[in-house]
Amino acid sequence: MALPQWPGDDVVREALRSLTLRGRAFLAGGATAVLCGIVMGEHDLVRIGVLVVLLPLVTAAWVARSGNRLGLVRTLSARQVETGQPARVQLELTNLGPTTGVLMVEEQLPYSLGSRPRFVVDTMGQGWRRRIDYVVRSDVRGAYAIGPMRLRVGDPFGLIEVQRGFQQTSQLVVTPRVEPLPWIPLRGAWAGSGDNRPRSFATGSAADVTVREYRLGDDLRRVHWRSTARTGELMVRREEQPWQSRCTLFVDNRVRAHRGRGVSSSLETAVVATASIAVHLAAQGYQVRLVSATGEELGQGWHDRGQAMDAQHLLERLAVLPAVEAGALLTEWVDDTVTSGMFIGVLGAFDDHDRAFFSRIHSPGGTPYALVLDVAGWTAPRRPEPTAPASETASRTGWLQAHGWKATPLGVRSPLATAWQELGR
Repeated sequence: MALPQWPGDDVVREALRSLTLRGRAFLAGGATAVLCGIVMGEHDLVRIGVLVVLLPLVTAAWVARSGNRLGLVRTLSARQVETGQPARVQLELTNLGPTTGVLMVEEQLPYSLGSRPRFVVDTMGQGWRRRIDYVVRSDVRGAYAIGPMRLRVGDPFGLIEVQRGFQQTSQLVVTPRVEPLPWIPLRGAWAGSGDNRPRSFATGSAADVTVREYRLGDDLRRVHWRSTARTGELMVRREEQPWQSRCTLFVDNRVRAHRGRGVSSSLETAVVATASIAVHLAAQGYQVRLVSATGEELGQGWHDRGQAMDAQHLLERLAVLPAVEAGALLTEWVDDTVTSGMFIGVLGAFDDHDRAFFSRIHSPGGTPYALVLDVAGWTAPRRPEPTAPASETASRTGWLQAHGWKATPLGVRSPLATAWQELGR
């Protein structure tokens, strides 16, 4: 609760600085009348001028004495909504001081949420409350601050207009649209973290029975103390791993990989596809690790088991996913936890420099999947019927398939559910 207050002489001075055009005209006219009355010896004119000058001064004192003390509580119907969905905002104003005059209320909103709502609140006695409702909606994903609220307090004569505001804001997260996806058979979905249900690796390599460096979230019961003492760093065993559905979900958010602008760009389509896949996999019981083109994990990794299963957390991170000016894709973050589990990439345009990254993803432990956006369709005029993928997209898709990927193109007018089904064939 915020309490804007106007006590003391400072408020009087500020009220005088907040004179409206009418108030300034009164002061100028009164001063002129006083001066003319003195010069001409007209005492009645002097009295009238003094009264005209005193009116805005008395009004300023009245505004200061009223000392509007208001409390505000802002409530959102939902902290997280999907693009295009409305959210209702409720404002509750409480008068904690003397009776107020008429208040003009304006909420500060980002342009993407619509025009700023303005309301007129009638006179409020001490302890009275007023509730105001309005609706916001955005077609652009992101995290938006609602508020602060601005108050405009005036006098009955329209001579003074004092503006004050609350500092309190509320955050609304607008997440990408999520499309329902059909079930498809997926391979390479099992990987381990080593805390229960041991199994052997399918490949049976020597590295599977060795040790590796400790990662945040590993079970301390798997610490290999002999190797830890020898290397000076905490090491854990890798020979026992649980059955666990995992997926690394990669989205290429580079500017150079996409075409178009705003909500109609190929990047926004990639974000929608990524969000839909993340929610679909989470509903199937997968632990999803979301990674951007810079190698940054968007949110907690899959070692944080409580958060990794929360699809809403992934949607929040996708809501603020930026387009980055990166060059080639980074490969430093790719390790055995990526190549041994399931990997799904939502890709834009890529060139020969990026193929080293995709070649490193493939391993005998699993089959990586890719949705390849036909980004050329976002620059060409929209056609009434879906068309075959452009040759460049077909070439990229064919290269991935030749290197062990299951890949399918996604056109500007192609249904996402249809492209997803193609990956399962």
